[in-house]
Amino acid sequence: MIAIVIPYFKLKFFDETLSSLANQSNKYFNVYIGNDASPDNPGGLIDSYKTRLNITYERFEENLGGTSLTGQWDRCIKMINEEEWIMIFGDDDYISSNYVEEFYKNLEHIEKKNIKVVRFASRVVRSPSGELSKLYTHPKIESATDFFYTKFFKQSRGSLSEQIFRREAYAKHGFRDFPLGWGSDNFAWLEFTDFGKIYSINEATAFFRISEENISRGGYKEEVKSQAKYEYFDLIVRNFSHKFRPYQRKKIHLLFELLAYKINQFNFWFWIRMCGIYFREGNFFEPIKMTRRILLLYPKKK
Repeated sequence: MIAIVIPYFKLKFFDETLSSLANQSNKYFNVYIGNDASPDNPGGLIDSYKTRLNITYERFEENLGGTSLTGQWDRCIKMINEEEWIMIFGDDDYISSNYVEEFYKNLEHIEKKNIKVVRFASRVVRSPSGELSKLYTHPKIESATDFFYTKFFKQSRGSLSEQIFRREAYAKHGFRDFPLGWGSDNFAWLEFTDFGKIYSINEATAFFRISEENISRGGYKEEVKSQAKYEYFDLIVRNFSHKFRPYQRKKIHLLFELLAYKINQFNFWFWIRMCGIYFREGNFFEPIKMTRRILLLYPKKK
């Protein structure tokens, strides 16, 4: 069974979120809503859906998402019972009516292949206009490293709401607590799969909302987001770059270098460290190229 976990804070689009669950063609799931001490009380709205959904609701007295978004995810997940699969669903997102049905249609194949993360097609919804992005689909089975690379370098996308993951994978790894939770999901799909495979279902769609109400909007705490991005690329470069293909490592290292420059972490010791990484991988000319970029490119950005 699936536990659909909603870390709640915003009421504005929450009716559409719950409505998309109530309209599922297959209702073999439970809903768990953890209220992060929100000033907007969703009690009345939740009560109106209790005849159509099996909902467990709890209001937490302390706001945790403001300091640790992954901490809020974790305490919401603690609400669940014995479900084997978990979906963390944004309180302003919604899903197509066949979402759960398509998951169960594919479950036998998923279990045969010992898949730990399942991903759905997605579209971005921009509010208040309601403008929809193109439909983002994915290969039926794709390595987590290829997905990570494609997201950052080939204009794919991914977010928390369109993934369903095994409870045992979460128990093994958990979410890393990056600032704003930014990139915590990206890193989770690498670790939850043990750098293995992700299974895609393109016949159902998650609708991810960007509005003035959420942290994904452009211009919101961009310095903090850059710091978070630097932190998780730092982990990848230090510990996991060997998991990626050689051409992917090259671009990941370059992006990491640019992130370090962006947040003023590019110094002599960073240069030494990157030289060591390049030498370890046999890329003896990359330190020369990096030094050239320092001399010719980076000063022009100041």
